[in-house]
Amino acid sequence: MPDKYRNFAELSKNEVRDKDFVVRHRLLPDKPAVIAPHGGGIEPGTSELAEAIARDDLSFYAFEGKKARGNGELHITSARFDEAECLKLLASSSTCIALHGEDSDGEVVFLGGLNNVLGASVRACLEKRGFKVDIHTDPGLQGTDPKNICNRGTTGRGVQLELSEGLRRTFFKGLKPKSQRETKTDRFWQFVAALREAILEHDASKPPLPSA
Repeated sequence: MPDKYRNFAELSKNEVRDKDFVVRHRLLPDKPAVIAPHGGGIEPGTSELAEAIARDDLSFYAFEGKKARGNGELHITSARFDEAECLKLLASSSTCIALHGEDSDGEVVFLGGLNNVLGASVRACLEKRGFKVDIHTDPGLQGTDPKNICNRGTTGRGVQLELSEGLRRTFFKGLKPKSQRETKTDRFWQFVAALREAILEHDASKPPLPSA
């Protein structure tokens, strides 16, 4: 279904911050950012994963739906996601890893984005732990648009991960309600470990910043 809102300005005129949605973020300048632009009840499980992957040494952002029902109305497609705090964070982030929820039943990570080097490392680290990684057949879920939020870091190249509903269900006691996502499985922590390994190795390989 098409988005109800074309951009964040339109959304914010019709939805109440801290009641219908919440924005959470932590900026560590020039570090990779792990984001969930459709977190909370929009694409359940993505913000919990993003926060666990970012921990305290990577930048973190989540836009989370908080409605009792109808959180899908808060979805703004990635190429038009323009919430100000997210754009500010990405303007100081070396690259971005965006986590999304896809609605198929199989247990699959659909890999996308323009950062092929980091993407290859993510694939290797996930497959090493037994996760199935594929490319989505829908071009709109491949993260190749330069305007896609995953490609808005300072390098202009990021990674998008579309996590099937079947996979996300293996990470928690259940996806709904939110209280069920507080109980995380071993598979959740294996996914987190794989992503952290890939991101930190990629970040360590960057050329050092020029001295003043």
